[in-house]
Amino acid sequence: MKRLLIACIGLLTALSFSSCGYNTMVAQDENVKGKWAQVENAYQRRADLVPNLVNTVKGAAQHEEGTLTAVTEARAKATSVQVDPSNLTDESIANYQQVQDGLSQSIGRLLVSVEAYPDLKANSNFQELQAQLEGTENRISVERRAYNEAVQEYNTTVRRFPNNIMAGIFGFSPKGTFKAAEGSDKAPTVEF
Repeated sequence: MKRLLIACIGLLTALSFSSCGYNTMVAQDENVKGKWAQVENAYQRRADLVPNLVNTVKGAAQHEEGTLTAVTEARAKATSVQVDPSNLTDESIANYQQVQDGLSQSIGRLLVSVEAYPDLKANSNFQELQAQLEGTENRISVERRAYNEAVQEYNTTVRRFPNNIMAGIFGFSPKGTFKAAEGSDKAPTVEF
């Protein structure tokens, strides 16, 4: 009789976890972690392309040493910052994004300085690297959007009643999202 009672309590507990969204929260949490891994993968691809870009420019643009150094340093800083997938807070993501934005700005300055070197702009290696960087930036944007969508779904589940009770008991907390970079609400001015 005691075994039957324990089995019934165990079954009832399992069903209550399932009906209160525990399994859904676990699945969505894992989905968020997977999406975060894809974001990191896209940023790593960009970081891997940077040395090739720097070396290509270095051969043709000897006078741009300061810009090349800045890009190299920004890449090193960007690859040193890691975010724990189990602690995806707004603050940790903002810190990660700030470092990645620094690399983006350095790459942008490098590409602007290249305008002064027509031979380099015509170089097929440089053109290929530039195209790969553009494609990588698009991949980063896509992966960030997919991550934000997964976080939105997860956060909605965690905050809904009665899931919020189970989330509190089992330590599921809302995750942070990527936000637009500061100043991106203003269109850049283009002057000729």
